[in-house]
Amino acid sequence: MDRRVVFFGWLFPAVLLLPQLAVTVIFFFWPAGQAIVQSVQGGDAFGLSTRFVGWDNFATLFADPNYIFSFAVTAFFSIAVAILALAPGLLFAVMADRVVRGATFYKTVLLLPYAIAPAVAGVLWMFLFNPSIGVVAYALTRTGIDWNYFLNGKQAMALVILAAAWRQIAYNFLFFLAGLQAIPAALLEASAIDGATPRRRFWTIIFPLLAPTTFFLVIVNMVYAFFDTFGVIHNVTQGGPNKATEILVYKVWYDGIVGLDLGGSAAQSVVLMAIVIALTAIQFRFIERRVHYA
Repeated sequence: MDRRVVFFGWLFPAVLLLPQLAVTVIFFFWPAGQAIVQSVQGGDAFGLSTRFVGWDNFATLFADPNYIFSFAVTAFFSIAVAILALAPGLLFAVMADRVVRGATFYKTVLLLPYAIAPAVAGVLWMFLFNPSIGVVAYALTRTGIDWNYFLNGKQAMALVILAAAWRQIAYNFLFFLAGLQAIPAALLEASAIDGATPRRRFWTIIFPLLAPTTFFLVIVNMVYAFFDTFGVIHNVTQGGPNKATEILVYKVWYDGIVGLDLGGSAAQSVVLMAIVIALTAIQFRFIERRVHYA
């Protein structure tokens, strides 16, 4: 019989919630509030004086073709990273779930990339594909491919997508594996007795039961591509060549820190925050209707 804990009064629960509330306010709501305030202000490059400019920063943003181009770059980048990280993660989880001998070893090896920081992952892939010293770049050149991501925007985009997705595969693998192990074995055994092939069992039983996990990971991977890939972009391409890999989060940093446009940078961060909130709300509002919970 389950026992429920009942608190008499509000003081003790408030004390228990206070540390998490403090972290949320200090590191989330306070910076977001500062960004909103700065987005409607203008000032000098040294931050010594500010003035209220209203929506001028936002109007300047959407009149800038480079900013509109960053939208397209970010959309392509985030979708590609999500697909490229989810598909191998599911494949590795299905394969690892079938392993009997040495399962712990394989699972540990597959989880190791997630322990690497995005910036370090970017450096690793940069050294592998560097046109001058990279081992993979040398192999590509030997096969007749003119590889130089410093000059080719498509190659640069492909490289940062691979670098960002590679690290996230381990995260997706962990959740997919947990979802697979939670599926009752009786369902799979009954379908096998009925003559269902392994492929049919996967698409008609396993994959639908993984819908909640897949739905959660789609949201997490999209948010990851929007925010947590700054280190990859900065260390591999720095937004180049010719802004071919300048996603929104990198443009926020570049315009604010390098360009010293604090008001414009704050406006960009507000727009980026609104996009992520809207994307998450749309996913929960419409996509969740098609998610089957067992």
